[in-house]
Amino acid sequence: MENENFENRTDLSKLSAAVNQIKYTLAQIIVGQQDSIDLLIAGILADGHILIEGVPGVAKTLTAKLISKAIDARYSRIQFTPDLMPSDILGTSVFNPKSAEFEFKQGPVFGNIILIDEINRAPAKTQSALFEVMEERQVTIDGHTYKMQEPFTVLATQNPVEQEGTYRLPEAQLDRFLFKIEIKYPTLEEEIAIITRQHQQKTTEQLTHIQPVLSGDDIIALRQQVRSFHVEAKLLEFTAKIIHETRNHKSLFLGGSPRASLAMINAAKAIAAIKGRDFITPEDIIYVAAPVLRHRIMLTPDKEMEGASPDDVVAQIIQKIEVPR
Repeated sequence: MENENFENRTDLSKLSAAVNQIKYTLAQIIVGQQDSIDLLIAGILADGHILIEGVPGVAKTLTAKLISKAIDARYSRIQFTPDLMPSDILGTSVFNPKSAEFEFKQGPVFGNIILIDEINRAPAKTQSALFEVMEERQVTIDGHTYKMQEPFTVLATQNPVEQEGTYRLPEAQLDRFLFKIEIKYPTLEEEIAIITRQHQQKTTEQLTHIQPVLSGDDIIALRQQVRSFHVEAKLLEFTAKIIHETRNHKSLFLGGSPRASLAMINAAKAIAAIKGRDFITPEDIIYVAAPVLRHRIMLTPDKEMEGASPDDVVAQIIQKIEVPR
């Protein structure tokens, strides 16, 4: 057992207890989806924004809401619609007759955990309003810059099948998401469990009893702990090779940016933390490769016609590169 040799370097007891408690809380309501939940927790520990994609009715929004309920921080939900304006998200200056001055009224983006439901339903102008706040954690309005309070995480959902009334997210915005998590249909056994729970009216009752597991300050401290994890030089090289290969692959029209390399290392550290280790292994990098890259790379039109997926290409790339031992 390799992690026994490393146990004393970093005390992961608080982190492990919190992760287990969040998983237990979500398992009371969400059936299955273990990988998605692990990636959601990893995204928060890695200080990244997360895009959750799935067809209607697979509990995308519910999962994101439950994660936010498990964290005692300022939660804000924004429903994206075609008529939404940037000021509806960021806030606006309002004239105060008493002071005869304009005062800035904060929009719903000023929070700690921001759930953006159906992010691809708002037009490009409104989507672009998120560029600065997602990358720089600040909002500039009328020449004034307002810093976001840490922790600051955006969880966004989108539906992949409905094209009418939706606006494709620009590549620059997709690149700002650490992960794209794809939530699949449940298995037959999971579906039976979902129907049974709903029939017994357990879900609504349990939703009201969820207690926060972590405070905002706890999240900040755990993120610093995860950031300090040890990464061997050969693993940094392995990550760089994967990203570099996406830029030269015949099936890809667009490869990963240097932001993808950094995202992969940070995500691998968070996955290692969830597994109770303070160092990363090649398996951690391989595990996060698809969720980190699937929204950052673009297939060539020929490959799309063949029905290939970004995940298939990522798997091919990893097979080609020698895994460090």
